[in-house]
Amino acid sequence: MAEITAAAVKELRDRSGAGMMDCKKALAEANGDMEAAVDWLRAKGLAAAQKKSSRTAAEGLVGVAVAGTKGVAVEVNSETDFVAKNDQFQDFVRTVAQVALQSGATDAETLSSQAHPAGGTISEKLVSNIATIGENQTLRRVGQLEVSQGVVVPYVHNAAAPGLGKIGVLVALEGDAPADVLEPLGKQIAMHIAAAFPLALSAADIDPALLERERAIAAEKAAESGKPAEIVAKMVDGSVAKYAKENALLSQLFVMDNKTPIADVVAKAAKDAGKSITLKNYVRFQLGEGIEKETSDFAAEVAAAAGV
Repeated sequence: MAEITAAAVKELRDRSGAGMMDCKKALAEANGDMEAAVDWLRAKGLAAAQKKSSRTAAEGLVGVAVAGTKGVAVEVNSETDFVAKNDQFQDFVRTVAQVALQSGATDAETLSSQAHPAGGTISEKLVSNIATIGENQTLRRVGQLEVSQGVVVPYVHNAAAPGLGKIGVLVALEGDAPADVLEPLGKQIAMHIAAAFPLALSAADIDPALLERERAIAAEKAAESGKPAEIVAKMVDGSVAKYAKENALLSQLFVMDNKTPIADVVAKAAKDAGKSITLKNYVRFQLGEGIEKETSDFAAEVAAAAGV
């Protein structure tokens, strides 16, 4: 039998899009012949992922799960919303969330290399799913939250199935307040986060690049006012401060009453309970955010196919 080198496995993986173990097995079956190995993978339906891997995956599901004082959110993308209703796909997202909880993986690459309960790795299972479901799919990101004492509350907006949907939120509340106080508070805050889309926990946590962009916009607007430079400077500072206040979770007005800052909502809950409560952090995943979806001209595609 020909020696199966790591370089050969990598080359076959790059060519076929199949999992590492599948590539190794294909090369063994083909006695090291690369083309025969490709044919073997195609025959098994495992090389079907290759042609699909270049297609944009901006649909899919966000999954959330909690265990004790720890919570996780994951995003797994597909090409169409139809796949999100597929039982095999939904089961995969649930499993990925559970593996993330158990492994502590905080990024997609690390999570992809973890063992899948059904065998192989998460990455290899994903390639198999691509072949059998017939659409490109990607494990895009994972978020973890944990508290030393308290709760991590999950919430899914417009859930497609338990723990699965298009917007997933985790809220970490730390403190010695009882669960019957923390859980409903966490859910209300999570619902607020889903609706209000904060950029960071506090103003100090907002990406400086976003603030600089807002400052540039405000400066351009203020310059058109024709007012003295010192007034313009104050206008710009005020505009940036307003932007930070409106986009930081703790200073956002609670969507339930549109008048109470989230920080005050938490403080009141702590006072009423006579216990400590701190909003430690949050995660908000909205399906496909930041992915540029491909658009196509159907008429042009038909004409091209017809050779017109």
